[in-house]
Amino acid sequence: MALYCIGDVQGCDGALQRLLELVGFSPSRDTAYLLGDLVNRGPDSAAVLRRCMAADGALRCLLGNHDLHLLATAHGARKPSRRDTLQGIVTADDGNRLLDWLRQQPLAMAHEHGGETLLMLHAGALPAWNAADLLRLADEVHAVLRGNALPAFLHQMYGNQPDHWSDAWTGIDRLRVIVNALTRLRFCSPEGTMDFESTESAASAPAGLLPWFDVPGRRTAGTLVAFGHWSTLGYMSRPDLLALDTGCVWGGQLSAVRFGTTLAERELLQVACPQAQAPG
Repeated sequence: MALYCIGDVQGCDGALQRLLELVGFSPSRDTAYLLGDLVNRGPDSAAVLRRCMAADGALRCLLGNHDLHLLATAHGARKPSRRDTLQGIVTADDGNRLLDWLRQQPLAMAHEHGGETLLMLHAGALPAWNAADLLRLADEVHAVLRGNALPAFLHQMYGNQPDHWSDAWTGIDRLRVIVNALTRLRFCSPEGTMDFESTESAASAPAGLLPWFDVPGRRTAGTLVAFGHWSTLGYMSRPDLLALDTGCVWGGQLSAVRFGTTLAERELLQVACPQAQAPG
């Protein structure tokens, strides 16, 4: 029984199929976590969702910013972008079923392996949160996504404020901070103020900012955090960090890590991807 994490697929179903074939993935035996951004920009987002649904829990999926964008556009809360490739989902005969399945997926998950905890999210964790905080806060958003308040929430979800965490936040301010950290965060200040303008690599952090994972005192340090979202960062493997967005949709690779008997034992497996869109 093998355990995998897979980076951002973004609608590249052919690449996902080739990667699963490369690793010899068996739905009856293995478990793979897809770290968000299942859809958009690539050629066949609907096929990605159908493949994940059909895997019956063997492919476990997180929500990323593009997945939330799909839900928002489907509910009229967001206008489609000219670069979106989502219309095939909305107009499909099984479109409502795909969208309903998508809204059931969480924003963060944990998996116990070899006596250690693997914490998974799409983008980032604010330095004030420990692993238990993060999972609890993600569940607050997940409850809204699954409930009757989804359309109203999606109409209020977007915005860059508040840009930091406070236990005093309530209502939409609280939910927006959680969503922005888990699905959009790359850089923040040492105090945990989020930046949403910069998409450079970690080595090119703007003045006064740090990659979220390098903030001193980050309370998730010591727990292995696996994430995607940051294609200019690329693959990164550190004792408590695993970055897996390697730019599949931009003509890079789709990446998986297969864990051994411990989380420290990691094998990188990749397939090359045709360029679906050009960056910029």
